[in-house]
Amino acid sequence: MPLTEHLRELRNRLGVSVAAVLVITIVALFFAKDLMELLTEPLPECDEVNETESAAERCATLTQQGLTSPFATYFRVSLLCGLIAASPVWLYQAWAFIAPGLHRTEKKYARSVVAVGVPLFLTGVYFAYWLLPRAIPVLLGFSADGVDNLVTVEELLDITVRMALAFGLSFELPLLLVLLNLGGVVSGKRMISWWRWMVVGIAVFAAAITPTDMMSMIALQVPVTGLYLIACGIALLNDRRRNKRNPDAELSDDEASDLDLTPSTVEPAERVAASGGDGAGPGSDGSTRLNGFDDAT
Repeated sequence: MPLTEHLRELRNRLGVSVAAVLVITIVALFFAKDLMELLTEPLPECDEVNETESAAERCATLTQQGLTSPFATYFRVSLLCGLIAASPVWLYQAWAFIAPGLHRTEKKYARSVVAVGVPLFLTGVYFAYWLLPRAIPVLLGFSADGVDNLVTVEELLDITVRMALAFGLSFELPLLLVLLNLGGVVSGKRMISWWRWMVVGIAVFAAAITPTDMMSMIALQVPVTGLYLIACGIALLNDRRRNKRNPDAELSDDEASDLDLTPSTVEPAERVAASGGDGAGPGSDGSTRLNGFDDAT
């Protein structure tokens, strides 16, 4: 298709994705208070702490500032719910936009992308929510003695959304690598050769996106690294299956395939009949032929 057709298709698929997110967001607005309680549950509030508990266990008071802050917070919570709940739609639309550029045999993986990508994304989101009650007390533990912590709802939502999206998208890494392998962009051998850089990169990403405690970093690094190794294994199996059908499938554009250089018998030369006679005399252009050929060669 020309460029304008590609842009038109991209606009249509973005419109479908945005419409799905907006519809779920509007529905989630009616349950915004329940969602708010669910998202603020990881924060240990001071009014729920017993006097007999250890003084080392910190708590915080949840606050909101401004008249429009409650509605804006509810809308953000509903939008987050819309992004997560509509993930099957926008994941399928993203894959459907790329699929026409692949071979016909590779388009059958479109449903598999949604079937695998959505559970991976939701698993990452749940993993982040499971980690928050263990990470927030560590952050509150840095407070000075005698200081009361006032945590705004916006700040709590920021760290919740940041970790949920980071964990969810991180769990999509193996799916992206497998798709690149299915599309012939990268081979399994090359993917496994990146393991040192991948492990370091995942560790740096986990340290940057998670809170300051070591447990949160390890909790993100270990499963993502394991998923990366699983993706490499799937890519290697796919390359082996592809090589059985086409031995030259792994060759790059600047790499030559194996050629059969076995010498073969050369057939004897054939006579060329002269256009003006029996092949022994001069031709039509006045040249003299030798044994039916134009010259001695």
